[in-house]
Amino acid sequence: MARLTTRFWVDAYLARLSFQTIPAYVTAHGDDHAGAVLVKLSTLDGKARAFTRGFDLMTGARQWTELAAGDEREVDASIAKQRSFDPDLWVIEVEDRQGRHLLDEEGLSD
Repeated sequence: MARLTTRFWVDAYLARLSFQTIPAYVTAHGDDHAGAVLVKLSTLDGKARAFTRGFDLMTGARQWTELAAGDEREVDASIAKQRSFDPDLWVIEVEDRQGRHLLDEEGLSD
């Protein structure tokens, strides 16, 4: 089974957020073909959460896990640390007061 390029996945994710009128921005453009993706959710109250995609070792399925949560500055510091390890990392910032990120919807773990 062929895998989607990261760029294709990011574009589809941004379109899905746009359909729900959830603002999102690419704040770091990683490798178009194989870069990892990190999603930051800002609730616009000084708090944020960051999610990375990983694998469930028991099932082999891809899943989103929380990398950091709390004060937005601390979450930003965690993201900067990840970027220092991986310059090909994509970072998408989602802004939603309700805390919606849509990562739990079908198709976004693929």
